[in-house]
Amino acid sequence: MDTLSPAVIGAKLIPPVNNSFHVHRLCTTHLKWRPLDKVPKKSRAFAVHSTSPVTDFTDSEWKTKYQKDFERRFYIPHLTDVLDNIAPIPSTFCLRSRTPVTENYVDGYPSDDKWNGYINNDDRVLLKVIRFSSPASAGAECIDPDCSWVEQWVHRAGPREKIYFKPEEVNAAIVTCGGLCPGLNDVIRQIVITLEIYGVKKIVGIPFGYRGFSDEEISEMPLSRKVVQNIHLSGGSLLGVSRGGPNISDIVDSMQERGINMLFVLGGNGTHAGADAIHNECRNRRIKVAVVGVPKTIDNDILLMDKTFGFDTAVEEAQRAINSAYIEAHSAYHGIGIVKLMGRSSGFIAMQASLASGQIDICLIPEVPFHLHGPHGVLRHLKYLIETKGSAVICVAEGAGQNFLEKSNAKDASGNIILGDIGVHIQQETKKYFKEVGVPADVKYIDPTYMIRACRANASDGILCTVLGQNAVHGAFAGYSGITVGICNTHYVYLPIPEVISHPKVVDPNSRMWHRCLTSTGQPDFL
Repeated sequence: MDTLSPAVIGAKLIPPVNNSFHVHRLCTTHLKWRPLDKVPKKSRAFAVHSTSPVTDFTDSEWKTKYQKDFERRFYIPHLTDVLDNIAPIPSTFCLRSRTPVTENYVDGYPSDDKWNGYINNDDRVLLKVIRFSSPASAGAECIDPDCSWVEQWVHRAGPREKIYFKPEEVNAAIVTCGGLCPGLNDVIRQIVITLEIYGVKKIVGIPFGYRGFSDEEISEMPLSRKVVQNIHLSGGSLLGVSRGGPNISDIVDSMQERGINMLFVLGGNGTHAGADAIHNECRNRRIKVAVVGVPKTIDNDILLMDKTFGFDTAVEEAQRAINSAYIEAHSAYHGIGIVKLMGRSSGFIAMQASLASGQIDICLIPEVPFHLHGPHGVLRHLKYLIETKGSAVICVAEGAGQNFLEKSNAKDASGNIILGDIGVHIQQETKKYFKEVGVPADVKYIDPTYMIRACRANASDGILCTVLGQNAVHGAFAGYSGITVGICNTHYVYLPIPEVISHPKVVDPNSRMWHRCLTSTGQPDFL
C-alpha cells in the first residue's frame, strides 16, 4: 500500500480534535503544540509551549495575562519607539478640500470645521467573532479546555489626524517581489494616487523585486498618477517581479543612498520576512524610514487575514479550466478530467474553486491525507465514478500528495522547495490503473497556473487592492513601520509582520468550509 499524502503525520498533537493547527492558531502564532508524550497528564488537553511561559489555566488571572501578552505581540511598531525627536503634524490628507497640496498647506489643511474622516489610534477590530462553546465544534479555535471567550483586538487601519512625515520630504519607493499575482498593478496604482493626495512628489518603483536595489543595470522608475492611471487594466506588474535578492544591509545601504524614507513592499511570506528585516535594520541604524507590507499571495495562505488579493480572481479564473475539464470528460467515453491549481501548502484555491464549480468529483489538498491505490484509494473511487456516472473530474492542489513523488532538495530563489508535478503523476497513475483493470479511460490533464497568475484582477480583488494600497500609505504617514495591512472580519487592520509570517495559513480539515466542499463533491475519505 502506498504511503499517506503529507498532511499532519507523526507525533500525536494536542488537542486531538484538530490536527491542522487551527485551534488556538489565530491567537498564538508563536505557540506550537507539544507531542502527547511530552505533556503532563494533568494538562494534556491544551498544553502549549512558546517563547513565553506556558499558559496556566488554573490561574484565576490567566485571561488577563493572556490578553496582555496578546497586546504585547500585536503592538505595531512606530517610528517614535526609537526616534523620540519626531514631532507629529496635522494630516495633509483631507477629503473635505479637493485642492492639491501646495507649499501653503504642507503643515495640514486649514479648516474651520473638523473633518471626521480620521481613525483614532485607539480604534480596534475584533480578531475572532465566533464564540465556540466546545472544542469539538467544527472549526473550533479554543484557548483553554473550556473554550473560554477571550477578546483579542488588533489595530484598525486608516488615515490618522496626525502624521509623522512632511509630504515634501517624502521619497517613497514601491517594490513587488515573488511571483505574479492578479492585482499587483491595482495596488501600485492606489499607493501612488494616495501618496499624491497627501502631497508627495517623489515616488519611484524599484524594478524586479529586491534585486532592483543592487543591480546597477536596473534603473528605478519614476511614478506618478499619469504613469499609473491605467495600469490596473492589465495583469502582471508594471515594476516586474523576481525572487531572491541582495542581503538586507546592502538593501538598506541602497535606500540611504537614494534617500528613500517610505518603502512599500508587495509580496508573500518570504518577501514580508525581508521587509521585517529591512525595518529592523533601519531601526538599528536609527534612520527615519517607514516600511509597510501589502500581503500578496494567490494561495491565500497569510495568517489572520480573511483573504489576500488575487485569491478571488484565481478562484474565478479556475472555473474556466474546471469547466473545460468537465466538458472534455463528459464528452468522452469514460472521460476523466484532471485540473491542477495553485496551493503549495494550502488548498484554499482548490477547495473554493471546487465548491464554486459544482463540477468536481474529487478535491485533493495538501492538508488532507489520501491514498492513491488500495481499496479506499482515489483510483478505486474513480473506477466507481466511471461505472456509475460515466465520467469524473479531479481538482488537485499543487502541494498535495508530494510524498508520492521523488524527493528533491532543489529550491527556488525564494528558498521554496521545488515541488514535483502531482497532476502529471495522477494522470499517469490513472492511465496505468485503468489499463491494468481492463477498463478504457480517456484522461485529460489541464494546468492553468500561469494563465491565472497573469490575469488582471476581477472586481472583488480590484476593490480589495484599492483599499489595501490606500491603507498602506495611511499607515506609513501615521509613522508605523514593520507592519502589513490586511482585512480581518471584513474590516481593514494593521498587523505586525512577525505575527503573520510564522507559518502558512492552511485549510482546517474540520472546518465548515471543507465540510461544504466534501458535501458538494460527495467524495469519501481516501484512507
